[in-house]
Amino acid sequence: MSSPNELSPKSPQESAVETRHVVLPNDANHYGTAFGGAIMSWIDLIAVMAAQRHSGREAVTVSIDRINFITPIQIGDHVNLKAMVNYVGTTSMEVGVQVNRENPYTGEMVRATTAYLSFVALDENKKPAPVPPLKLETDLEKRRFAEGKMRIEMAKEFAAKIKASRKIT
Repeated sequence: MSSPNELSPKSPQESAVETRHVVLPNDANHYGTAFGGAIMSWIDLIAVMAAQRHSGREAVTVSIDRINFITPIQIGDHVNLKAMVNYVGTTSMEVGVQVNRENPYTGEMVRATTAYLSFVALDENKKPAPVPPLKLETDLEKRRFAEGKMRIEMAKEFAAKIKASRKIT
């Protein structure tokens, strides 16, 4: 098994993925806006693609750490999703996804949703496998990495607090 230090670093741009959808009536609720679940499904699909591209392996969703629905997306709107690996650990990756609503007639783009997901890379035996380190080249990539690291550390602290609170009776 390779250690992360033996793997060649990859820039976030090397594994970035972008895709588009159009919101159809079956993607929407009775208010004419996209179901949160449909958007979440699209987010998970694009995020795993970025995780697989970065790790060069099968990757599975461990958690959706944060999802913010900022503005509704209407039937007929185009949806532009962009995913990029923000942070990597030994076997895990945090992927950030930005979802923009686009008016198909004017081209106006509005941020609709943001999300952060965690993935683990798997080897041939479905066990956690090392992932390449990130090659951070821009100030934005460095900021995203630092923020991703903080989110991971906060999640671990929160999990430890929950576990400790369950021992108290």
